[in-house]
Parts: sequence; structure tokens; C-alpha cells
Amino acid sequence: MSQPHIRWMIRRDMPEVLDIENRSFEFPWSEEDFIRCLRQRNRIGMVAEYDVRVVGFMIYELHENRLHILTFAVHPELRRQGVGTAMVNKLIGKLSYRLASILLETREANLTSQLFFRACGFRAVRILRDFYEDTTEDGYLMQYRCPENARERELEAQHA
Repeated sequence: MSQPHIRWMIRRDMPEVLDIENRSFEFPWSEEDFIRCLRQRNRIGMVAEYDVRVVGFMIYELHENRLHILTFAVHPELRRQGVGTAMVNKLIGKLSYRLASILLETREANLTSQLFFRACGFRAVRILRDFYEDTTEDGYLMQYRCPENARERELEAQHA
């Protein structure tokens, strides 16, 4: 399958995003949750699409020195076909000397998420006890760090 097109999320995407959200999570976000989240200045929504069909989405926060993935999902029928990896690679491409890492939380029971992000180069860095409001489930804080040599190359380029 070819690479999906990844672009900014727009209001018209919401029905497809909500469908993917509801198919993906036991405790899905509502449309109001998405709208409230995306109204924040530092939060960015992106979608992956084939033709004109939204097949995945992510929302992340932009912080001074990191990106923080708040939600991320791929349509169940299109998982394991490179959509999620393409979205993660899009974020990794935004990393720089200043933006050196990507963080996310994932549920302890969500082994699929843990294995996917691990395969993308993330590592569990902390256990988050009783993290979720809807259950007493623990979570894992996972982190992707910009490889040191990439940051060194960027610094050299800035001083050349």
C-alpha cells in the first residue's frame, strides 16, 4: 500500500475521526472532547488519508522542547499497513535540537500500542500509577528521543 497523505485536521474530518475513535478505544473521546482539545493554541490535529478517506489521526501538543501525543489511532481495517508509522515519522521529522523528544501515555493493558510505539523507537520511561480517570488502570509514559548524532549534525549546520 502506498504512503498515506498526512495533513492538518479540519472540521469536515470530524465524522471519520469520531468513527475511528469509537472503533479504537474502550473509553473514546466525544466530539466535544476533540473540539475543546483543538481550541487550545498549542494543540495540533493531523489526519492520514488515502484518496479522500481519513484512515488515521493524531492530536499532539507543542511544548518548548518536546511534542506530546494526546491521542492517536488508525482505522482498524487499515492497521499494520504503515499508516501509523507514517504518522509517527511525520512527527519525528519535526524534531530538532530544540524539539528533542516526543512523549505519550499508553494504557498498561494496551499491549498493541506499547509494541507499536516501541517498534517506532519509543521507550517506556515511567509507570504512571492510577493514571486514567475512567479506570484504576496504570499507564506507561513512553518517549522517543531525537538521536544525538542528528542533533549534533543540526548544530554543526547552524554554525557552518
